[in-house]
Amino acid sequence: MQKSTLRIVGNKAVLNIRERMCETAEELLTSEKFRIVLDHCINHLKSKKSPLTGIFGNENIEPDDIDDLVRTLTLLVKYEAGVVPHIYEKSSVFLRDLHLLNSFVEHLYDYWRHFDRFIINDSEGDRLDKRPYRTFNETIEHLTHLIRTVYRQIQENVTGSHPKVYRQVPAGAEMSVISLPKNIPFKGEIYKKLNSIPVIRQILIYPPLVIHQPMNKRKGEFRRVSANPVELFTPEPSEFLCYPAKVGKLIILIYFHLSFYELGLSMCNLFQLADDNDLERQPDAIYIYGMPGNALDSLADYPTVFYHDEENGLFTGAVPDRLEFGYFGYLKKMVLTLHNSIIMKEGKMPFHGAMVKILLQGDKEATILMIGDTGAGKSETLEAFRVLGEKHIRDMIIIADDMGSVELDGDGMPTGYGTETGAFLRLDDLQPGYAYGHLDRSIIMNPSQVNARIVMPVTNYETVVKGYRLNYVLYANNYEEVDDNHPLIERFNSVEEALDVFRRGAVMSKGTTASSGLVSSYFANIFGPPEYKELHERIAERYFSAFFRSGIFVGQMRTRLGVPGHETSGPRAAAEELLRIIGVSD
Repeated sequence: MQKSTLRIVGNKAVLNIRERMCETAEELLTSEKFRIVLDHCINHLKSKKSPLTGIFGNENIEPDDIDDLVRTLTLLVKYEAGVVPHIYEKSSVFLRDLHLLNSFVEHLYDYWRHFDRFIINDSEGDRLDKRPYRTFNETIEHLTHLIRTVYRQIQENVTGSHPKVYRQVPAGAEMSVISLPKNIPFKGEIYKKLNSIPVIRQILIYPPLVIHQPMNKRKGEFRRVSANPVELFTPEPSEFLCYPAKVGKLIILIYFHLSFYELGLSMCNLFQLADDNDLERQPDAIYIYGMPGNALDSLADYPTVFYHDEENGLFTGAVPDRLEFGYFGYLKKMVLTLHNSIIMKEGKMPFHGAMVKILLQGDKEATILMIGDTGAGKSETLEAFRVLGEKHIRDMIIIADDMGSVELDGDGMPTGYGTETGAFLRLDDLQPGYAYGHLDRSIIMNPSQVNARIVMPVTNYETVVKGYRLNYVLYANNYEEVDDNHPLIERFNSVEEALDVFRRGAVMSKGTTASSGLVSSYFANIFGPPEYKELHERIAERYFSAFFRSGIFVGQMRTRLGVPGHETSGPRAAAEELLRIIGVSD
């Protein structure tokens, strides 16, 4: 990797650094990085035939003309506009129309800020990663301050006036990482080529972040294939980063392409970043998100695939580097598919659902597992619990927001675990105002589109992997109305009755995938179980028998999230009814 490079790819500006950052205005304005942004901006203005290019005084803008502009801007940091031509004669052409020059400076500043901006700090050699505060402070914080200061000083010297209002908007990087080479002890030779890709050790973000994904929904399913996608992958270290994720008790290395940096780095709000000691062993799975070329197209009808490398004892997954896969759901759900496949191979039961431990007034408590497909109302019911919290709940511990697993502990009691420390939620389905109360930690995706999403932390890793004995296992039914024969919460009388509902996995689709209307999916979990149906059937029968044997309340909860008019009131009513049941149960 070069010492310092700036790349503009689509709407992304990626700054790779290893050296110190610019410390003065002159260093910034005369740097190669500023020139890249300036040239990019001017070319964009020329393509639009913008009147702002009139600052050059001619239509044929040559590199020497841009050199003169840089020199002029450098002087304008220190001197008022009337003084600059006396110092540098060629600056006079830019200062003929101060209003036009001021508009150009304003546009240049906004043009830089319209990019999704990333700093990748490769601190190999001087080991600055051991001093994260100093590294981040001297690079990211200083860069933000320097850019704002240069912009303001130039504008004040051009206009001859001072702003009445200063807005401290982010002007540097929005997401920054320290990434290092790491020698992961892979068992198979085929995987050692991945060690050329830097591994993220620390991340700094400036929430709230607004990210515009290329897509706003997921389609297709993740298919198990008979060929290892890693064999088709030739890594280009400068094009990839590795996010080492702790997914429940597992370690999954996620290699994501430059095209998807904004999505890959958003995982810091969803999965715990692995520690150095976690990387001293082979990971449980590998995921390549954004594999170049069309090699995956030959493996399945839809190129979102995973593979079990039994010889080397790990799973691998891959998705192509194409805009149609530029949706956070492809990142999150493949990771969870790999997790679920591993869990099943260990004889445990994965679930697609939310799990929460609720402590009520009067020393009542319960651990509740709500199983259901995307849009069934699981997360929305948790939000309703939060709203009801002050009146009824002493504490609410989020164990799993979307995916997890159930094990039998030493006493044969079903015990639940989570996978994520964060949540990937639909903005439209949250309680009014809830998202705004959590903006200080959130990453917001495609806020102006259908299926707008928010990614935010909701629990901690220690809670995710602690293990909690279950008291309630409920299927989230979002499509049926409530009446005398269909109560808000209905208890099943037998293992067979329960398995019939859970196995059918019916849900009214909310448009978060390509499906619509009332659809069914095996155990409401297309992320692994359909590819291991025989194995999953044996596991499900064993675990549901354990649920009933242990006296766990097994039933279904009608959230009505898919029933028009009940998008908010449905989950709230279900939450209230569940609290009532818990409060009167032994």
